[in-house]
Amino acid sequence: MKVLLHGDCLEQIKTFKDNSIDSIVTDPPYGLSFMGKKWDYDVPSVDVWKECLRVLKPGGHLLSFSGSRTYHRMAVRIEDAGFEIRDQIMWVYGSGFPKSHNISKAVDKLQGNDREVVGRKIQRVDGTVRNKQPNGGFMKDNVVTKDSDGYVDVTKPGSPDSEKWEGWGTALKPSHEPIVMARKPFKGNVAQNVLEWGTGGINIDVSRIVYKDDKPHSVSTEREGGNSWNKDYQRTEDWIPNNEGRWPANIMFDEEAGQVLDEQSGISKSTPDKRTTKIPTGEMFGTGKITSHNDKGGASRFFYCPKASKKDRDEGLDNFEEYTSGKNGRGLDRMCSECGTKMVNQKDCVCETPNWIDIPKKNYHPTVKPTDLMLYLIKLVTPKDGWVMDPFMGSGSTGKAAMRGGYDFIGIEKEEEYLNIAKARIENEYGNKH
Repeated sequence: MKVLLHGDCLEQIKTFKDNSIDSIVTDPPYGLSFMGKKWDYDVPSVDVWKECLRVLKPGGHLLSFSGSRTYHRMAVRIEDAGFEIRDQIMWVYGSGFPKSHNISKAVDKLQGNDREVVGRKIQRVDGTVRNKQPNGGFMKDNVVTKDSDGYVDVTKPGSPDSEKWEGWGTALKPSHEPIVMARKPFKGNVAQNVLEWGTGGINIDVSRIVYKDDKPHSVSTEREGGNSWNKDYQRTEDWIPNNEGRWPANIMFDEEAGQVLDEQSGISKSTPDKRTTKIPTGEMFGTGKITSHNDKGGASRFFYCPKASKKDRDEGLDNFEEYTSGKNGRGLDRMCSECGTKMVNQKDCVCETPNWIDIPKKNYHPTVKPTDLMLYLIKLVTPKDGWVMDPFMGSGSTGKAAMRGGYDFIGIEKEEEYLNIAKARIENEYGNKH
């Protein structure tokens, strides 16, 4: 079942019954005024979280995304509302774009100094040539060059003052979003609570990180007496592969970040363990067989790696036209409507009178999360057939994930333009499952 509501979440939640929701998984405003959006001027108030607390069943979990700069405000307000902070989940991704200010160039611009061109270099980021832009230029580090060959001019500081600040900037590359993991307090112990309300725990087994290697593993171990031997255990009676998966961690990578981690960690195999244990009496007990997670790969296999499909954002929006949400496109979301070129700095446009707009999209919500990621979070904290609520539904990623996983869903969205997108995406996913 799905219930999609239009309006202010504080007023809408007040109409819900006490102790009626199993979990809340949401991506609320971060309080960063992201892309100039008025709805992102602050993190949700304590009053909103108090209403969320009221409607959650005792022991029900709240998972709330937040920004790295304003996580403290989000977590404190959730705690002040009466929630128990249980953990912080870190979602790490590799596609963040640094919005840093080149201080040396800024000093030269302030002083009116000319910077001498001393060479040219190819546009690369982390060893990779950036994608060619529609106007033939290449993008890197907040600079778009109009050169068609992918090279950019290298300049040197134009004064002693700017030379002091060569190589200095103002921001790190954004590569993670913290998720507040909180729980509604309950009386008694967790066993009593799950029996009464069905909430209070997290579903470890369904959230395990499964990584199976189909190739046999050749393992070296010791027999009694110290003799070493090698054997392919995967296809013998002595081998017990542990395919349950690894315990879910409080850090998650996207595919790109996982690849970077694997490049640094290298490839390793899980270490087999002979299940024979010596007890104080001197006796040995256990199966004597070899057990292992039966996997090999990089370090990312210890963590969940959500895969965001390119079509994920626009699924269900076939009948929607591409739309720009305004004429104040910023950063990577900026496009000149005159020539169709995606730019970062206005001075880089070749048009005499550029018209800067948001890049037209069918789903133009600025903070769409991968559906697989949201489903993973839902499964972690929601009992089977439970009700999931998202008071800040946006374009409906949580609802889409709930439909995919067979959960009931209540979503609330204040902005009607986003509500229409959410309805289409959720209805499409619901139709695929029924």
